[in-house]
Amino acid sequence: MKSVDLSVTPLRELNTDLQALREGAGETRWRILNPFGTHAIAVGVDAPVDIEIAGPVGYFCGGMNKSARVLIDGAAGQGVGENMMSGVIHVKGDAAQSAGATGRGGLLRIDGNAGARCGISMKGVDIVVKGEIGHLSAFMGQKGRLVCFGDAGEALGDSIYEARLYVRGKVASLGADCVEKDMRDEHRRELFDLLAQAGESGAIDVSEFRRFGSARTLYTFHVDNAGAY
Repeated sequence: MKSVDLSVTPLRELNTDLQALREGAGETRWRILNPFGTHAIAVGVDAPVDIEIAGPVGYFCGGMNKSARVLIDGAAGQGVGENMMSGVIHVKGDAAQSAGATGRGGLLRIDGNAGARCGISMKGVDIVVKGEIGHLSAFMGQKGRLVCFGDAGEALGDSIYEARLYVRGKVASLGADCVEKDMRDEHRRELFDLLAQAGESGAIDVSEFRRFGSARTLYTFHVDNAGAY
């Protein structure tokens, strides 16, 4: 395992080395020490490597991630996993607003709570939050799945497209065009498989979750819906 101390090594040098990695070449296990809430750690990684960050991180950690497995041993600032393409990002603490924003693939797992706009404009990423999520989560969610073990804030799924939302706790309110949908066997199987992928299926009863998605009334403009746009 290669160890990098950010109290000694400049962030730009670390990211340059990580971005230069390719599958089958270079060190495959990295440990980053003393992050001290630094922004943009491990962004743009394009190789199936393991990266452990020993402490809290700032904005956009793991942004544009592709194939890497990133473990954050602490809290994460705004936009963790922003625009991630694939791989896994695991936050062992809380995450600030816009976690997984515009994510196109991969899995973002948050052990604590996630702030406002979790999964905003998600485009294929899977997000599993073991705590609560803030207001306007999955705002304009186009594709992918957002799972919340706890409560969801106001305007959940506002202006949602085809993202699928599963919430076990209470929902403060639903956003424009977001409705509760039937939880059929196919959805229970889907949720079980996703939680298994996230390592969380053992003690979880998927029948405790409710499903939310698009009513599909805002796909094209209609004057009767003008107030909802």
